[in-house]
Amino acid sequence: MDRNAIIAGLGISLPPSVVQDDVWNGFFARRFADDRRGLARRIFANSGVRTRQAAVNPLLEDVSEWSTERRMRRYQVEAAPLGKEAVGRALTDAGLAADEIGLFAVCSCTGYATPGLDILLARDMGMAPSVRRLFVGHMGCYAALPGLGTAADFVVAHGQPALLLCAELTSLHLQPPTTRMDIQQIVSHALFSDAAAAVVLTPGDASSGYAGSSGYAVRDIAAVTDATTADHMTWDVTDLGFRMGLSPRVPKVLSVHVRAMVDDLLGRHGLTIGDVDGWAVHPGGPKILDVVQERLELDDAALADSRGVLSAYGNCSSPTVLLVLDELRRRPAPPRRVVMLAFGPGLTLYGALLETSRVAV
Repeated sequence: MDRNAIIAGLGISLPPSVVQDDVWNGFFARRFADDRRGLARRIFANSGVRTRQAAVNPLLEDVSEWSTERRMRRYQVEAAPLGKEAVGRALTDAGLAADEIGLFAVCSCTGYATPGLDILLARDMGMAPSVRRLFVGHMGCYAALPGLGTAADFVVAHGQPALLLCAELTSLHLQPPTTRMDIQQIVSHALFSDAAAAVVLTPGDASSGYAGSSGYAVRDIAAVTDATTADHMTWDVTDLGFRMGLSPRVPKVLSVHVRAMVDDLLGRHGLTIGDVDGWAVHPGGPKILDVVQERLELDDAALADSRGVLSAYGNCSSPTVLLVLDELRRRPAPPRRVVMLAFGPGLTLYGALLETSRVAV
């Protein structure tokens, strides 16, 4: 096998779970007048989400009128232990100590502070003072894949392990009710959830001392941004937290670009869609998955794990595609070749090609 970064460990950490129907009945239903409640209820019911996680549970605590400053302070309180748990599990899964990590990258679009998670967790986990750090902010749902690509590049270039953490607390950005029916906010509140996921990457070449890992090799990363549709998905910093804009036209834009991007990614390695036996697709919502399935001509089984993650965990922004990858690798017979896909502001599509050492050449 040529030089590759290997995903040697993966760790997940989740806040307490809440039932979607309970959140609707106990909180969101009373935010709408009678003539608007029916539509909002249908949006929640058709979201594909059955349970999700909330570091800040609206059934216990309504943060919708909180200032952004107050939300950011709470982010540090909640995100640090969540990230620490995910990092610890990933390191254990990889069989590495924290002080062996050469690069620590953190992706998050739901909270900011300095010193941030990269500094605090590097200190608390016992990483070396010389560890390189990178914070990737405000990329949204697709951030895990450029983060993965950057970490993999570091591993190949420097022959040292890298660690990527994606941590999001979307529950902190509950927006106050408005006098009009804001469909985009209803969809956002129906879909989004909290999670942290961490990945350890190690060198795959035999001389590195890390050879023998049974994880996936990161073979390639691809990206396409359609800047003409930049207003279709937004994440604005306001005085009352971060406010999402989510156009119903997003699936149509993805339908235009996803097939060409995947064909190009695979074609660079002499592969076609038929050569892929694992699909880790970010479940941005049911319509997103429907479009990807249709354009790539996949059967229902191909996206079963993505739909299962959406149902069980909701859309957790950047960690979500890693949750899907974790489901794939835990199968009794894990796929040998995986394509990861994630989408977000830009509009941007990202893809990654992973292969086990048995097929990487």
